[in-house]
Amino acid sequence: MVDVMNAARLYGARDMRLEQLPVTTPGPGMALVKVRAISVCGSDLHYYREAGIGDSRVGAAAGSSKIEPLVLGHELAGEVVALGSDVPGAHGLHPGTAVAVDPAIACNACEHCLAGHPNICPNVRFAGTPPTDGGLQEYLTWPAHLLYPLPAGMSHETGALLEPLGVGIHALDLAKLRLADTVAVLGAGTIGLLAIRLARLSGAARVFATDLLPARLAAARAFGAHDALDVSREDPVRAIRALTGRRGVDVVIECAGAEQTPGQAVELVRPGGTVVLVGIPSDDRTAFPASQARRKGVTIKLARRMKHVYHRAIALVEAGMIDLSPLVTHRFPLTKTPDAFAALDRGDGIVKVVVEA
Repeated sequence: MVDVMNAARLYGARDMRLEQLPVTTPGPGMALVKVRAISVCGSDLHYYREAGIGDSRVGAAAGSSKIEPLVLGHELAGEVVALGSDVPGAHGLHPGTAVAVDPAIACNACEHCLAGHPNICPNVRFAGTPPTDGGLQEYLTWPAHLLYPLPAGMSHETGALLEPLGVGIHALDLAKLRLADTVAVLGAGTIGLLAIRLARLSGAARVFATDLLPARLAAARAFGAHDALDVSREDPVRAIRALTGRRGVDVVIECAGAEQTPGQAVELVRPGGTVVLVGIPSDDRTAFPASQARRKGVTIKLARRMKHVYHRAIALVEAGMIDLSPLVTHRFPLTKTPDAFAALDRGDGIVKVVVEA
């Protein structure tokens, strides 16, 4: 086994460097994974642009001049290279097993974990979030119980995309969509596209999508949106309300994280409807017209990552109910990770970037 590996480390805003790090040996309950595919998330881009999200910061440690670089990447898959001791055979893991990696190491002991809500565990360690390094490296040591064997024939790239699919599943769970409901998805990035497809699979009668970018609007139609509205050309609230006879929609899933989209969601949803906020705002603030939300009796839910949904995500793909491969528009080798983030930062017609290690 090799002793050193390549890794892409973020030192600060737009300061990503390719470096070499030691490869660690897996301890009890752990596995060493050869990373094969890492898909880049919008939250990774937030870290790249702003060196943080909210109070989670990359760079100088609090009260210290020491720089604490971070390896980003929480949507990943690879293959098992070695197992530490005390890994139960029930996990179905052995060297060579292709796996998707659940990036969230919850404590499994707090009241939230014990109640089945590991996504809001206050003690969680999350790949690619300070201080826990993520997947943009050649090898990763990770808890074996958080590795999900991939079905035969499923690519590592698809395995990496199971994580955003899981986020989409959690958002739809929060929405409590009913058969024949109408849905608006604001923002047609990866999670928005998956929300569109999942809404159709859940029986939505009509799905509206909004975005600024032509490539994402085209993708929204391909993933099942009945109407894809270019918000640079028309007011989405006025357009969708007109298309619904001024009723509004039953459910809005906000995936853009833009300053105006939570307010648009409240304006678009019908009285008594549900808004699920998934997008991450760059300024760490969410605003909407309170009086309108109150008068309508809107239910507003904030989505935090996902719960135990990997088995459902794998089942959806394995059954052919959702194809994740069209999400990927650009691929880069690990050694070109800084170029990948620079391209994503510019836009370049990108829907989803995958880094191949």
